Amino acid sequence: MRVVDVRAVHPDAPQAPQDWRSWLGQILVAVHTDQGLTGYGVGGGGAAGVHVVRTVLREALLGEDALDIERLWARMYDETLPFGQKGLAIMAISGVDLALWDLCGKQQGKPVAELLGGSADQPIPTYTTVHRFDDMDTWQERYSGGVKLHVEGLDAVSRPDHLVDVVRRARSAIGPDMPLMVDAFMSWDTVSTLSIAQRICQYDLTWLEEPLPSDDLQGYAMLTRQCPIPIAGGEHEFTAAAFEYLMQHRAHDVLQPDVCWCGGLTQLVKIYEMAQRYGLRVCPHRGAEVWALHAIAALDPQPMAESGRPWMTWVQGQPSIEDGVVRLRSAPGFGVAFDDTLW
Repeated sequence: MRVVDVRAVHPDAPQAPQDWRSWLGQILVAVHTDQGLTGYGVGGGGAAGVHVVRTVLREALLGEDALDIERLWARMYDETLPFGQKGLAIMAISGVDLALWDLCGKQQGKPVAELLGGSADQPIPTYTTVHRFDDMDTWQERYSGGVKLHVEGLDAVSRPDHLVDVVRRARSAIGPDMPLMVDAFMSWDTVSTLSIAQRICQYDLTWLEEPLPSDDLQGYAMLTRQCPIPIAGGEHEFTAAAFEYLMQHRAHDVLQPDVCWCGGLTQLVKIYEMAQRYGLRVCPHRGAEVWALHAIAALDPQPMAESGRPWMTWVQGQPSIEDGVVRLRSAPGFGVAFDDTLW
C-alpha cells in the first residue's frame, strides 16, 4: 500500500483559547494511498506545522510503503533534523505518524488498540481538567471521575493561602476517594514548589504537575527527591529519546507525553516500553482523545485519561466521557472521521 498524497490543514476552532493553542494549534493530516484508503491524524504547529507537512514530510513519504511506519518515522525525523529535533517539526511528524497508524488499522480492519495487543472495549477511568473554582458545590454532579486543578492563574507564589484553600475545597467537593491533581503550568520555582507542596500534601494529591519550566531538568530531579507529592510533567517534551533522558535522571514520577506533539504513536509506544523498565508511570496529556486513548487501552497498567480539548469539535466520532469513564469505539483505525469541507 503506497502513499500517493499527504495533505494538512489547520482547522478553524472558534472556541479555542486565543493564545498559542489557537495560533500554533492542532493540525489535521491526511495520508492517501493507492488502495483508496486514507488515514487521518492530528498534530500541532498551526500554519507552520501545515507547511512542514505539505513540503518536507510529503516529499519524504510519496511512493513509500504506508505500513512501514517505523522506517517512515525515522525518515521524517532525518529530513527535518536540520531544523527540527523538538518543537514544531516533531508536532508535524506526530500528525503524519498518527495518520499512518490509522491507515494500518483500516487496512487490517482493527482498532489501533488491537494492533497494540489490547482491547477496544474496556472502560477507562478519566479525570477532568478544571480552570474555574467558583462552583465547587456542583462538582460531585458534574465530575464523576477525578479532577485536576489548573492553578496557573491563582498567583500561588505570592498568595499561597488562596491556593491552599482552593485545594482544600476541591478535595471536600469531590470526596476522599477521587483522584485530585494540581497543575501549575510551569509558573513556580523549586523553593515555592516545596513550600506549597508541604501545605497541600495533606489533601492526598495524586500528583503535582509542571511546577517548573519544562527545561529546568535539574530542578525537577531535585523535586522528585524532596517533594512530598509525586511530580508529573513532560507534555512539552519531544521524542522517546528525550523522555529516556527524563527517566534516567528521574526528573518526573509521572510522564505525560502528548501523542499529537511528542512524535506520534510510534514514540508513545516506546515511551511506555521504557517507563516499564524504569518503573515509572505514564499518563498521556489529553489522554481521553482517541489518539492516545488507544495506547492507554492497550499498554497502560494504571489507565487514566485526561479530558480532551473541548474546542476540537471538528473531530467526529470522539467517544464521550460518561459516568467518569470513556470507552473506545470498535471501528478500524482510530475510529474518527472528518468533514470534507475542512479541506
